[in-house]
Amino acid sequence: VEAVSPEMGPASIESHYDESLAVPGLLAEIAKGEEDGADGYVIACFGDPGLDAAREVATGPVVGIAEAAMHTASFLGRGFSVVTTLGRTTGRARDLAERYGLRDACRGIHACEIPVLDLETDPDARKIITEACHEALETDGSDAIVLGCAGMADLCARISADIGAPVVDGVAAATLTVQSLVTMGLTTGKRGEFAPPPPKPYTGILKGFTTIR
Repeated sequence: VEAVSPEMGPASIESHYDESLAVPGLLAEIAKGEEDGADGYVIACFGDPGLDAAREVATGPVVGIAEAAMHTASFLGRGFSVVTTLGRTTGRARDLAERYGLRDACRGIHACEIPVLDLETDPDARKIITEACHEALETDGSDAIVLGCAGMADLCARISADIGAPVVDGVAAATLTVQSLVTMGLTTGKRGEFAPPPPKPYTGILKGFTTIR
């Protein structure tokens, strides 16, 4: 497993604007992965930015961490809650739950109001997130928690122990999902929507993307 970060794009993704500007850099990394023979890809941002586009250009399977985390949590009980970073991102999480067919299983989405870049520096981050997870369980009557940010991954086991309920880290869930798909010899179907995009010229700073296939 190799972790890479795009050479261009926002420092963190906390808005639709951020998400849109993150996609070209993400696709450039997919292109590099294709050149290097990568077997599959994990998009390690809870908004699953660029997921559909990545599936068009990747040979192997591509899985987003929100997608994997929500599906994994649905195996663990009747319903789950998402605990994420900023309140402004909760709508996106709700949209993804509906897209993945998990609208009813997702019983609530809660923000702890900690910016992504502060997760590693705020000394109270773990306490605040743990309290939000506990409150989500009680408020929603959920059986499991989905952590709504890749930056929360290292807190997963400790929070689970503290609240006495399963806590799903999407990075681990997506990585193991991709591993399983690769092991089974499965990848994205290329007969229709996710076939390679038709070649055409791109201009300006996107000029180099003409050859991403």
